[in-house]
Amino acid sequence: MIRTALLSLCLMGLAPLAVAQTTDPATLAEAAAARLDQAGQALARADKARDRVKALSETLRAYEDGLEAMREGLRRVSLREAQLSTELQSREAEVAQLLGVLQSIAATPDPVLALHPDGPTGTARSGMLLADVTPALTDRATALREKLEEVAMLRGLQENAVDTLSRGLDGVQQARTDLSQAISDRTNLPRRFTEDPVKTAILIASTETLEGFASGLSEIAEGEAPGSLPDISHRKGNLPMPVQGTILRRAGEADAAGIKRPGLIMATRPRALVTTPTAATIRYLGPLLDYGNVVILEPQADLLLVLAGLDQVYGSAGQVLPSGSPVGLMGGEAAQIGTIVSQASEGGGTAASETLYIEVRENNAPVDPVAWFATGKDN
Repeated sequence: MIRTALLSLCLMGLAPLAVAQTTDPATLAEAAAARLDQAGQALARADKARDRVKALSETLRAYEDGLEAMREGLRRVSLREAQLSTELQSREAEVAQLLGVLQSIAATPDPVLALHPDGPTGTARSGMLLADVTPALTDRATALREKLEEVAMLRGLQENAVDTLSRGLDGVQQARTDLSQAISDRTNLPRRFTEDPVKTAILIASTETLEGFASGLSEIAEGEAPGSLPDISHRKGNLPMPVQGTILRRAGEADAAGIKRPGLIMATRPRALVTTPTAATIRYLGPLLDYGNVVILEPQADLLLVLAGLDQVYGSAGQVLPSGSPVGLMGGEAAQIGTIVSQASEGGGTAASETLYIEVRENNAPVDPVAWFATGKDN
């Protein structure tokens, strides 16, 4: 009976890991890999899309989602592996004792197991005792095997993730390059006005505040078409954020230097894509004051969206952009494979090292951007 139990235990040890045993971190990492593969397929299809800019923008966002999910998946995988390793190390003496008992039982011939110095009664008692102990030993050995299998599976996921990350990072870089080219080639956007470069330069030179610059925007437009884009007041509170990230500082909150601004600050990943939250006219695009590169959008009359802190900007003043159109990229260096894996192994998450300033102005007065954007409860 004991020999049969041990044989069953060995066979159980050779069985493949069941799908039901897959941990949540592993599921998340595998799903992230699938999303990156789907983004790669979308990139291949984007060349044939009727609207390449839109297709490439969606592809770039898909890559950003996939890479972010992969970061989170690897982080959870690393934390779970560390947890299991620590648990196994803390129980090293117990595990060694368990293995010693199993090995001693396995090495004893059946005829010897059947004999006892006290005769038939002792043999019967020892048999009953072994019958009670063997299931417990089997359960403990099975639990140990499952933990060791999980550690091996998690390490395998981490190794496979390197190839997936490599393809994903190459793909997102190619998508950015293709998007820049597609925007340069685009000629079918409507234009409400033409920017006067001289007047723009004079306005910038004479401006000391964002409010002063916003007040003079109408002066730099030539041949502006009458009318405005459709009213979007019904979408107030539901506009998508122009960039993926988390709110670092809300309107009116002081920064480390004690400076308060009427807009909010988003923490983003390096090279994150910034898009229009709704159809809008580009009122200004370029460097401004101490804000870095700035894009000022006009979704409707007397409403301005100010996006400041971009590294690269797309388009030109006067163009009317559809909702979701790219207006630029954040700065910073794109993360490399080694950095992502290292951060994951240390339990680190998203490297949101860049910041985008978002200000909303109604009738040339700043209002809390949260009133217009769907920021979510967790932001």
